[in-house]
Amino acid sequence: MPELRRVLANGVELNVALSGSGPAVLLLHGFPHTWELWTDVMAGLSGRYRVIAPDLRGFGASSRAASGYDAVTLAEDAAALLTALGVSSAAVVAIDAGTPSAFLLALRRPGLVRRLVVMESLLGGLPGAEDFLADGPPWWFGFHSAAPGLAETVLEGHEAAYIDWFLNAGTLGDGVRPALRDAFVHAYTGRQALSRAFSYYRALPESAAQIERAVATARLTVPTMALGARPVGTALERQLRPVTDDLTGHVIEDCGHIIPLHRPHALLTLLRPFLAGADAEAA
Repeated sequence: MPELRRVLANGVELNVALSGSGPAVLLLHGFPHTWELWTDVMAGLSGRYRVIAPDLRGFGASSRAASGYDAVTLAEDAAALLTALGVSSAAVVAIDAGTPSAFLLALRRPGLVRRLVVMESLLGGLPGAEDFLADGPPWWFGFHSAAPGLAETVLEGHEAAYIDWFLNAGTLGDGVRPALRDAFVHAYTGRQALSRAFSYYRALPESAAQIERAVATARLTVPTMALGARPVGTALERQLRPVTDDLTGHVIEDCGHIIPLHRPHALLTLLRPFLAGADAEAA
């Protein structure tokens, strides 16, 4: 089992899972997940890497935060976490809500990020996702970011059914192991837990503006891999292509949105050689 540690980073106390030794790999989860999203990936990488998997600001067992759910602040959280752990360089792997902050971290701090892997997310309003968004954003984006408190009021007392929908849809109906399902439901139960999670969605316009400003003056120079499944597919890769110097893209077949839990072995098959490339460059 990974070691769990409380780490003060950028003014918030993060709950962090740590495993293995070697070059650092930082894993950033999405919604409705915690660090436990990466359970299988951590097991597959910890024999060669020091794997670091925090609960994002306000999520899971990390401390409550009234603000700071925009991509820039979450990127600063990640940088501060690495500094607090004595890490001067890390590969960063992110999915869903973790992707925009991972992108900005790599864009703004290429000396800190050796390689970047992003999956199943969009980067604000950058060109390339028009086909994916042809019928509008996913329905829950609007629901989560509607009038403050509305989604919490509707969902309080029904959290398990709601989280189950995402876990089943994100694995194409296969579901996740009961212990992980229970951990995710627990992490998102209660009005305050829901409000913190939805704060990420309510900050999406600000995050989109931050990304737009960032790519106007800089390019992503670190080697990057974009991974898609269902439903995002190649949309993220298409957004990255015009602003990235070194980009590899893959779509994992027969895989739902929650790639690390639905197809962890397929993910590790792509991650290991990509991360090993960073090791060779550093040698």
